[in-house]
Amino acid sequence: MLFFHPLLSRSGTISCATCHNPSLSWGDGLARAVGEDPKGLPLRSPTLIDVAFTQPLGCDGKFRDIESVTFGPIMGRANMNLTGSELIDRLSTSSAYVDAFPSAYGDSAITRPRIEAALATFERTIVADESPFDRWIAGDETAISAAAKRGFALFNGKARCSDCHSGPSFTDGSFQDIGTAKEGDIGRGRLFPTSQKLRYEFKTPTLRNVAQRAPYMHDGSVATLEEVIELYDQGGIDRPSRSPSICPQ
Repeated sequence: MLFFHPLLSRSGTISCATCHNPSLSWGDGLARAVGEDPKGLPLRSPTLIDVAFTQPLGCDGKFRDIESVTFGPIMGRANMNLTGSELIDRLSTSSAYVDAFPSAYGDSAITRPRIEAALATFERTIVADESPFDRWIAGDETAISAAAKRGFALFNGKARCSDCHSGPSFTDGSFQDIGTAKEGDIGRGRLFPTSQKLRYEFKTPTLRNVAQRAPYMHDGSVATLEEVIELYDQGGIDRPSRSPSICPQ
């Protein structure tokens, strides 16, 4: 109920599902997220597919778990722009939630931790379905094409994609400088301002449903998967923080 309810935004027009739309692979298809401020946000909306398995969260890893993310977008001025107390007041005057919270928690208290827990519990159910790749790995040789099999060999070999995009969700949850961010867009470096190595590092995203989730990169700056491959092939900006897996081929 909470995830799809625009009551969580000041204007009553934006819900969690606005930026994390199930029909858009739990993203929004935009280069940059747009909330209450029509100028938009500096980052694109990440997919929520397999979000339970990719903690810490946020493009710079500042959130330890899903619960700690919840009120970030709700209270963000450019995002949903609602204070915690205002949200609790709104839910407390809604008959649907006055009934729902006791049913879920055993008493009528509507609190921030309970709102966080409810949203996080739902988001942990957003898990990738079986794909042709999964069927191939399970033994169905006809599940993917010969070209895809050659691509997987490259993915794990010369291209070194699996250095970071490994495991069931095709991400190891690491943070990497892939040589694209510039100037003040320093990602994880904001959390560790004295570290040169962590500057320009951003979270490695899952590749689940990746073909349906353009544009790409944390800022939506790359339009197609072909352009992503070309960018990696060129090696990106050469600097001390750049990942050793990113180099000209």
